[in-house]
Parts: sequence; C-alpha cells; structure tokens
Amino acid sequence: MRRLKQMKRTRLRLPRRPDYPRTGRHGLRRWVPSWRLAAGSFLTFTATLTAVVTIAYARTDIPEDLNAFATQQDTVYYWADGTPLARTGWVSRQEMPLSKIPDDVRWAVLAAENADFYSDHGISAQGITRALWRTAGEGDTQGGSTITQQYVKNVYLSQDQSFSRKFTEMLLAVKLDRHVSKDKILEEYLNTSWFGRGTYGLQRAAQAYYGKEVTQLDASEGAFLASLLKGASLYDPAVSPRNRERAVERWRWTLDRMVQIGRLSPAERARYTTFPEPKPPHRPNSTAGQDGYLVQLAESYAKRAGHISDARFDLGGYQIYTTFEKPRMTALARAVQDARDTLDPERRKADRHVRFGASSVAPDGRILAVYGGPDFERQAFDESNAGTVPAGSAFTPFVYAAALEYGVARRRNGPRTVVTPSTVYDADDGIPVRTPEGPYWDRSGKTVKGHNDGDRSYGRISLHDAMAKAADSPFLQLGMDAGLKQVRRTAEASGLLPSSFGPPVPAFSMGNSTPSAIRMADAYGMFAAHGMHTDPYSVGKVTHNGEPVRLDLPRAKRAVRSAVADAVTAALARPTGQGAATSASPVAAKAGTTEDDTARWYVGYDRAASTAVVVYRMDLAKSLAPLPLKGLGGGSAAGRKLPSRIWNTYTEAMTK
Repeated sequence: MRRLKQMKRTRLRLPRRPDYPRTGRHGLRRWVPSWRLAAGSFLTFTATLTAVVTIAYARTDIPEDLNAFATQQDTVYYWADGTPLARTGWVSRQEMPLSKIPDDVRWAVLAAENADFYSDHGISAQGITRALWRTAGEGDTQGGSTITQQYVKNVYLSQDQSFSRKFTEMLLAVKLDRHVSKDKILEEYLNTSWFGRGTYGLQRAAQAYYGKEVTQLDASEGAFLASLLKGASLYDPAVSPRNRERAVERWRWTLDRMVQIGRLSPAERARYTTFPEPKPPHRPNSTAGQDGYLVQLAESYAKRAGHISDARFDLGGYQIYTTFEKPRMTALARAVQDARDTLDPERRKADRHVRFGASSVAPDGRILAVYGGPDFERQAFDESNAGTVPAGSAFTPFVYAAALEYGVARRRNGPRTVVTPSTVYDADDGIPVRTPEGPYWDRSGKTVKGHNDGDRSYGRISLHDAMAKAADSPFLQLGMDAGLKQVRRTAEASGLLPSSFGPPVPAFSMGNSTPSAIRMADAYGMFAAHGMHTDPYSVGKVTHNGEPVRLDLPRAKRAVRSAVADAVTAALARPTGQGAATSASPVAAKAGTTEDDTARWYVGYDRAASTAVVVYRMDLAKSLAPLPLKGLGGGSAAGRKLPSRIWNTYTEAMTK
C-alpha cells in the first residue's frame, strides 16, 4: 500500500504533455492554443534563438585574410611632368585616407547609404526587418544593409545571396563595430566599394568620372558618385539615356537628403542646380608600344631603390613618378621609325632582324627617353637596356680620358708621364701594338695591330686630332701605355657596368665590352657634366597611397678631373651649324664601329642630354649572337649612317 502511494506521488512529479490539441474543446477552439502555451512557446523559441545567436557570435572571428579585390590596388606611373603614363594591376583601386576625403563627399555617401552610420551598432533593426520581409514576401534578398554590413560583404564574404551568408554578415558587422572605429570602417568602405568603369574606391572613381583627385570633389560630384553604389551599371550616364535619368534623380535626392540630416545648408543646396556631368569613359592606360619599356624600367628601379619586395609590389597602391619626358619619347620613337622605314626586309636579307636601341639621359642621371623595341606587347626584350653588342670605337673616349687622368708608363712599373691633348701618337693603319717587352702577340701567334675605319692612315698626329678625326689606331696603343686597369677604372667610374666589360686584352680599348644604350648615354653624360657622374635612374619619387616611400637615389661622384672631361668634349665637338649644334649649345659626338661590323653606334651630348643610338642585327628566335651589318640599307652610305641619322633627327626635333 505504501509502495503504491509512493508511485502515485512520483507519477505526479512527471512533466505533463502539452494539452494540444486542447481536450474538452470542439471545432476551431480545439486548435487555438491557450495563452499559457503560446507564451511558453514564444519564450522557448526566444531563449533558443538567443542561445544560438550567442554561441554563433562567440565562435565568429573577424577573418585575417581579406578578399583579393579588397586588398589589391593598381599602380600608376606618371611622366616627368606629372601626367599619367600607364596603370598596371588587376584592379583599378587606390586607397585614400579618410582625412583627405572632403566632408561633403563623405556625407553624400552616408546620406545616400546609411545616415545613421555613426549611431548604429553595425546593423539596423529596421533594415533587417525590411530585408526579411522582402526575402520572405518578394523573394528579394537585397536591401537592409548598413555600411558596416556592406563593407563586411565587400572584403570578407562572397557575393552569394543566401540566408546563411546574410546571417554571417550581420554577426561580423556587429563584432567589427565593437572592435574597429567608425572612421576606420568608413574609410575602408570608401576604398573598397565598386564604382564602375573598372574602379574600386572613391579616389579611382573621382579620376575615372571627373578626371580629378578625390580631394578636389565637391558635394554635388560626391552625390553623383554616391549613386553609383546602388549599381554602377544602372547609374553611369554614359551607358544609356535612361541611366542618366536615374542618376539625375538619385543625385537630387541625395543632396536633399543631406539637407534633411543637417549636413548641407539650404543655401549650399541651392548652389547645385546643374547635374555634374561626368567625363565619357576613356581607354584604359596600357603598356603597349613604348610605354611598356618605360614601365618595365621604372618598376625595376622603384623596387630596387625603394627596397620593395615583389610580393608587396604586386599588391599595388603605388604612385611612381618617372623621369621620362613625353616630348622626348615621341621624338625618339619617330626618329627611329623614320630610319626603319628606309629598310626593305622583304627584298633585302641584310635588312631583316634589324634592331634599334636608343636612350637619352640627362647629365644628372635622369633617363629622359628610351627606344626599347617596336612594341612591348610583341617584344618585351628591351633593346635600350640590353648589353648584347660591343661598343666598338665608341669606347675610345674613355681610353683618352684615362690617359689624360693618369698619364702613361713607357716601361713596366716605370714612372708615369703626363699626357695632354697635344701628345703625339702614330695614327697609321696597321701599326703593331707594343709592350715594354716588344710587340704584343695574340694566342694564335699573330701580332696585334691597330686599324682605322676604311684602312686610312693619318701619320703622326696629336691625340686631340686623332679623337676628332676618328683615327682609332693610336688609342689601341694608348690603352696599353695608360694601362688597361686604368682604362677599366675610368670606364667604370663613368658609369659602364663591370659586368659588361670584355677581357683585359688590347681589344679592350677598342670596345670589346657590351654596354647598353642607357649606360653609354649615361657614361658620355659624364663628359657633359664636367667629370661628375651620376648613375642613371628612371624614378624620382614613389608614394604608396599618397605616403612617400624612401628612395635611395644616386648621388653625383667625381669620375675624372673637370679639365680631362672638357678636353674630351673639345675633341668630340661638332662644328657649329652641323646637326643640332649652336654656339649656345655645343654638341659633342662620336660614331662607333666594330671590327667585325656587327654594331654601329652614335653617341653625342649637349648641356641638356646625352643620347646613344645603336643599330645591330639579331635573330632572337635563334640566338643572341649579333649578325653582320654588311649590306644594310642596300649597302649605301645612308645605311651605314643610320645611327647618326636617328641621333640628328631626334636632337633637331628637341632643339626646335
């Protein structure tokens, strides 16, 4: 009996099953839950939902990795005058600090997208309700997002329109709002949003639509750009007349909204009555033609001088201000093309595979212009920066300078004697090269002899006259007398790279080294700078998102005494009236040929620039070995003088 009572008491403590459907009720009332059941179900659902959201929030971390498009930017290159040269990168985006974005532009975006941004907690209850209503009732998952949510979607999540993605978006938005300042969120949002025309961020949008920096925008222009956030394909006026109607309507609404929220006075609003018509879309800058060679040179130098790793550079965001001058680039490319037009590769074998390398460098080292090849997109091999062919007799000014700087020694380890421009040497063709021990023999057992172009003999003449008349044989002997070590030292101090130097044999003085056109122009520029040399550089300033990047720019160093450099210039000076020479701007120049006729040079300079031009033949598809130039241009004098023709055409164009 006692056990039965205990079992009844235990049974009374068991949970009761919900009375649903309700007993004792009939019809519709049987299915209407009691207030207790409804309240209990609601509390249970609320508690469960709260627990799920709390656990999900706790387990949701702000991702460390951002979407590729959110971090990558383009890099912009500028001409020396500050105008855009080219743009590289997968996306067109450049970050801009919020402090540099005008308040009117910032609030135009906020008025259009999220006026309560600074007071919300990353999400908007009203917006969420509206989004859920649209999702459930209309099948539309758009709408209801705060700026924080839009930023989260831009940089952390995919563009997938699912409920789970929306739920994650809201959790991240709340967490981000608690851990990151509002200004930082807004700054990143304005720098990562899509504005159409291939642009991300307000800075690139300002340039694409108005051709100006974001710092120069006013409230009216900002109101139009804000409309693009709703969908650039729907609001870009250049797309269609209907787009323009939408854009104007949205522009007016945004300005009126700014007045409503107290961010634009009625008087200021009254000033903006005309729609700020954006510019038509322009062709994106490319690296075709000569521009690609410039970008290649500038990128390489910016990385090296700015100590920027490849991985960091690839993220973009750099503004690279080059030393290249557009008028010079245009004139040099035209001069080369004019010379190329005189060739006939279809009819003459000697006119095939002809290559032109050219460069113009200021005496202070700035690379002003280059000709790298016919088109960078078809040939990335830069002929202006390639050390592929010997310098030939264009190298002899460095032999002359070395002898003037260090003197000569007639006996091994003997005392050195001073050399002057008046020092006399034998300039006959075929004169054997002598050492203190006697004639110099090559490895094949033949006596090494000096030769002049055209096998011409000049007799005994001064070094000044030998240089002026392009008599080469004296400089083969002069190099041995001065010492090849001193010649090499002078050439290196002038800017030629040791990696381009040929073997230390008598032919070293005759240019068995293979410098690039850039290096030859720079080295001759040392004479124009009265013996001071500055390594060539192609970038004068680099910034990253507007902030300066420290560059290790080259400094001028003394290569030879001023009197030595001026003596070389005096020997190379062209008569007034010849080519581009004038009394106010004297020109010094030297032609260069090689013994096997595989390269022809012309290098000259004035006070403004030193320019080197080289012509050679090379079939890159088969070998890097230079081909003979015999028969170039039909074997005419014009064919032999192609380098000087290019040099004169270019220099005269720049003089005019």
